[in-house]
Amino acid sequence: LVLLVLIGGINLSNYRQVVSDGDAVLDLLMENGGTFFNQREFPRWIERETIVQWDFKDDSMEPNRSISYTKEYAIPDDADDFLRGGRRRINSPELPYETRYFSVLLSAEGEDVRTDIGRISAVTKDDAVEYAVRAADRSSTSGFIGDYRFLVGEEDALGNRLIVFTDCGASLANFRSFRNISLIVSLLCLLLVGILVFFASGRVIRPVAESYEKQKRFITDAGHEIKTPLAIISADAEVLEMELTDESEWLSDIKTQTKRLSELTNDLIFLSKMEENRTVLEMKDLDLSALTEKQTSSFRAVASDTKALAPDITSGIHITADRKSIESLLTIVLDNAVKYCPDGGKIDVKLTHSKRHAYLEITNDTEEVISEDSVKHLFDRFYRTDASRNSQTGGYGIGLSMAAAIVEKHKGKITADSGKMREKSLTISISLRLSSAEQTAPAKASE
Repeated sequence: LVLLVLIGGINLSNYRQVVSDGDAVLDLLMENGGTFFNQREFPRWIERETIVQWDFKDDSMEPNRSISYTKEYAIPDDADDFLRGGRRRINSPELPYETRYFSVLLSAEGEDVRTDIGRISAVTKDDAVEYAVRAADRSSTSGFIGDYRFLVGEEDALGNRLIVFTDCGASLANFRSFRNISLIVSLLCLLLVGILVFFASGRVIRPVAESYEKQKRFITDAGHEIKTPLAIISADAEVLEMELTDESEWLSDIKTQTKRLSELTNDLIFLSKMEENRTVLEMKDLDLSALTEKQTSSFRAVASDTKALAPDITSGIHITADRKSIESLLTIVLDNAVKYCPDGGKIDVKLTHSKRHAYLEITNDTEEVISEDSVKHLFDRFYRTDASRNSQTGGYGIGLSMAAAIVEKHKGKITADSGKMREKSLTISISLRLSSAEQTAPAKASE
């Protein structure tokens, strides 16, 4: 990117210099009626000159006396302006002899009044008039017609306009040559860098990739190892509970925490397998509408009378998916919505589709507004907002990570929005591709 910007900047600067030099020549031509002014009046800069004369006596080659004096030459008043403009070449006495130019004086009706093509051989009188008419018809008073830079003067008392042209072909050819060479060099450099990065990145990234793979395998393997002692602890706690005549608060806590840890372990193993691509999905035609209706109904009792569950499910929507994974997906997002919806809040479940995709939106009220920064991290592992950490929800912050992994496995898209429907609300949006047969059916909702 830096190389492209650098090369682009250099080429832009070169082009601007070509235009600037051409405009400077045209300004001189316009000021002098389509030609250059008298060469004797051309500005010159002559430095102070010191002259020393030696007078030799006879043939002895010994100096007899010396005479020194100084000659001073006046510098034109406008010399400083020329120097500040950085246009020494433009003010060179050789400029009239090395510049190819022509001029045309057009009447108000666009007729040729006077044409001067004495300083160019590549343009005929008819060509010059044609160029002048094209230049006069343009909205801009200066520009390029081919390799010729033109300048349109103001109308005189008779309504005539002088149009002067200068041949910038040599300068433009140099610009194009440098541009092409610089682009080729840039592409070769990018190709070389790309090749080096391709071969070097493998060595640099390989340890990181291997470490990440080992980390995922460790989570899976450790999860399986943890499940065995957890099962033993849970079984021993149940045996102790049966042997004790009185209910024990400590045993109850052990069973509760063991159950939570077992659930967390299972979730981590599931997520790790998803990321390792070790989960085999049975992709079949699935009635998403019926499954969503079923899962939503099962959460009505969980929502209780204090939370309003409002489903809006379009019937007959089918997708090609793994049923077990989609059931887990719906359970996760519905459980998340019910869990973090305050008493008296509302939970909206909306299922629609377009020609190619099914859209599931689950919106739940929240106790406070969720910041945009928090929304960006909702699908990260173990991330929970401050509000959910302070509540008694008992979540682990891994559920939405599992949901994202399931959606990704089905080549879908999942997003989160804060305040989409209501100011204090969170919306989880899921997009999944319809089954092939469903895509041929008329859409009930637009993309």
